[in-house]
Amino acid sequence: MIHEGYVAGLLGWCVAEHGRYYAREWGFGPFFESKVAMDMADFVRRADQPGNHIWWAGDETPVATLTLDGSDTRDGLVHLRWFIASAAARGQGFGHAMMTRALDAARSDGAGGIYLTTFAGLDAARHLYEAHGFGLVHEAEDTTWGTPVREQLFEMRF
Repeated sequence: MIHEGYVAGLLGWCVAEHGRYYAREWGFGPFFESKVAMDMADFVRRADQPGNHIWWAGDETPVATLTLDGSDTRDGLVHLRWFIASAAARGQGFGHAMMTRALDAARSDGAGGIYLTTFAGLDAARHLYEAHGFGLVHEAEDTTWGTPVREQLFEMRF
């Protein structure tokens, strides 16, 4: 089941899931987890503003999240952020369903499209982005997340 809107504990779950996954799979450390926590906490405080959306999958406990940050724009595009699913939730269609809702919401809000940043090697996520019409527009080595990675910028314009 997909829900829209913030619920108590969602911030903590999302930050913890990012921290666990990226530490285990990519060796990211406290810098990354604290960056997710600070940036997402800032978003949660303004989540009720027009153009901002947060979706989560699960019954009472989240198993996946995705946000659309309409306050963080780039060339008329809104920012897709904090897209993650627990290991148990992967492959169940939550990502596809939340991505479809994000695209519909951005169009309904009058956005010119959506952008997101990620890094090379997250192949399942990249496949989902490309299946929904996103294209890679820039790629470069960076340390945005506290660890050297090949950062990628994807965009979809409406």
